[in-house]
Amino acid sequence: MTPRTEYQPQMSVEDFEELERAAPETVWLEFINGKVVVKPMPDGNHSEIVAWLQRVCMQHRPDLWLHAERGLKTEHYRKGRARADGVLVPRGSLKGHGEWSETEAALMAVEVTSWDADAAQRDRVDKPDGYAAAGIPIYVLIDRDDCTVTVFTHPEGGRYRQQVNKPLGTAVEIPDPVNITLDTEPLKEFAD
Repeated sequence: MTPRTEYQPQMSVEDFEELERAAPETVWLEFINGKVVVKPMPDGNHSEIVAWLQRVCMQHRPDLWLHAERGLKTEHYRKGRARADGVLVPRGSLKGHGEWSETEAALMAVEVTSWDADAAQRDRVDKPDGYAAAGIPIYVLIDRDDCTVTVFTHPEGGRYRQQVNKPLGTAVEIPDPVNITLDTEPLKEFAD
């Protein structure tokens, strides 16, 4: 039996940030589980879903703002870098932040699945673990592959301890500290 090797990232976080700054505008990079990942550019339906969620959050919680495509310091010891499709924070809490924000003010992270081969692992496993490890109270996954919305809550020990999965078209409860209900019927037209 071959002994397990210690976790070794591809590069340091500092080297990743330098690489990301030099990337063309049409390429978004993330640093997840010590590996450089190319995040797909959103298609129109993806963008419509994020815009819909921004509008709903503003209607129900005008004291909060859902920022699209926000860079976050994730994972244990903030050694990961994820560009969330949406991050919900109190208004003004990103003032003075650079490209990659600490997650203390983040109440919710949101991902919308993309049509690429890595979406299953990245959005359903790697990102929830990274967001949980960073202490973000809620992670919402809008999954266009299986037409569901999954709400992950109670981050503890690098994992979300509870998750509720509902089909698109149903009411989805987002608990405290967000405390809103999403009527996901409008999302059905953007799932394709």
